[in-house]
Amino acid sequence: MNQLWTNGVIYTMENEFSTVEAVLVEEGEIRAVGTFETLKNQADEIIDLQGATMYPGFVDSHLHMIGHGEKLQRLDLTHATSAEQILALVSQAAATLEAGQWLFGEGWNENNFQDGRIPTKEELNRISGAPILLTRACHHVVLANSAALATGHITAQTVDPPGGKIGRHADGQLNGLLYELAINLVTDEIPKEGEAYINSLETALNQAVENMLSYGLTGGHTEEMSYFGAYTNPLTAYERVIGNRQNFRVHLLRHHNVFQEMMDAHVGDQQPFLELGAMKIYADGSFGGSTAALLAPYANDESNKGMLIHTEEQMERLIKLAREHQEAVAIHIIGDASMEQVLTLLEKHPVFPGKRDRLIHCCLVTADQIERMKRLPVILDLQPAFVPSDFPWVAERIGPNRKSLAYAWKTFIDEGLMCAAGTDAPIEAISPLETIYAAVERKKMGDTHNGYIPEEKVTRFEAVKMYTVGSAQAICKEHKRGMIKVGYDADFTIFDRDLFAGTTEHMRKAQALKTVVAGKIVFNKNE
Repeated sequence: MNQLWTNGVIYTMENEFSTVEAVLVEEGEIRAVGTFETLKNQADEIIDLQGATMYPGFVDSHLHMIGHGEKLQRLDLTHATSAEQILALVSQAAATLEAGQWLFGEGWNENNFQDGRIPTKEELNRISGAPILLTRACHHVVLANSAALATGHITAQTVDPPGGKIGRHADGQLNGLLYELAINLVTDEIPKEGEAYINSLETALNQAVENMLSYGLTGGHTEEMSYFGAYTNPLTAYERVIGNRQNFRVHLLRHHNVFQEMMDAHVGDQQPFLELGAMKIYADGSFGGSTAALLAPYANDESNKGMLIHTEEQMERLIKLAREHQEAVAIHIIGDASMEQVLTLLEKHPVFPGKRDRLIHCCLVTADQIERMKRLPVILDLQPAFVPSDFPWVAERIGPNRKSLAYAWKTFIDEGLMCAAGTDAPIEAISPLETIYAAVERKKMGDTHNGYIPEEKVTRFEAVKMYTVGSAQAICKEHKRGMIKVGYDADFTIFDRDLFAGTTEHMRKAQALKTVVAGKIVFNKNE
């Protein structure tokens, strides 16, 4: 059956402000674009947009979908403004725990506290003897009580694992904080097997997809094959939900820990909505945990340059493994030292023609590194919401005299680099409009200043392009997705207002009316 979408503002994203009057869809693909009069006789069904505004489907280029679903289910610490408030929220949640149950919390950020004080394991111990694990907003630091630490066999005598750090009081005793790969000492001991566990992942994933569809997202590039026990656990959840319970386009990155295993098992694209992608690697940590790897020391701690997760030899082995399977890499890079490590190895081991490596975050880079990126087949996977989340406190850590460019989204675009946009959910809010607002204004809603590093503001068109064209480029599918164009997938995001009109505050209040995947309405606000 042919559908004709019309009677609204339809942005194709081929060029800035390029619009068409009507779009003809058949079997999930765009067959024609043009005027209503020229296309109406080819339609079996006319879908009236009633003045709404339609864009190519918005796709979050980097997130953790099961993690996002779990955050929707867990204790939310995002809005806590003090250590005392965290402890009060944990105490309330602990009162409802059943025997043997863990208490998981998400999203605390001491930079939102007036005094910056983080609770200690001793304070958590006084609340409950059940294991408590509270994940910082960046997901590179956790706070655990003694029961959780004991699960990971962590004592005061435990040495820091490679790529990780165990937090301690001044007297050397544990304070409950775990950084980077030290977190795995605990999380690896949490049971992750059996049908009931897979069902819990399936429930979290389905909840995440429904939430994403309600914001107008038609797809997401996600990475979590190594966090839930055997890779078959999350993969089974995806197979059960995507294309069965939900029509939603999912691109799965494969963590380096399970990459070879998945290749040996010949795991391939499961169906039209579920496809496999690059090898995911972490090069460094985060600014929040002061573990992002820097070329020069942190301005607020001259003894610290952060940490590289892998040695150069280890990183090279991983990249070479991806190349042996003719695959790209997708690498988490926050600091300029980790960028230096990665670029040197990508120059030495280029990706195969037809593929692109993905550089994720790219928060601090040098001018020379930008020139080197321009000579490589890479796409930058950016999270603009990091700017209002990380500033002004991150400015104290990197300092005013650092030569590297911070969160340089506009510079990247002006230099001709391909850029995609995502949220890193559950790190940041899933709403694409909050991300677009952050890219355009570089401040929190309601702030009266001109934005953090205002010269790096992007236009609204550039921000939306990162969610559409950019997300397609990230997986080398710009010939099929990211624009409203003949031969492209019929994935549409329909808002109640034009994102390019009015003020940015007006834009941010837009609501998704319909979300369309392969020509099918999968979310309708009015139903």
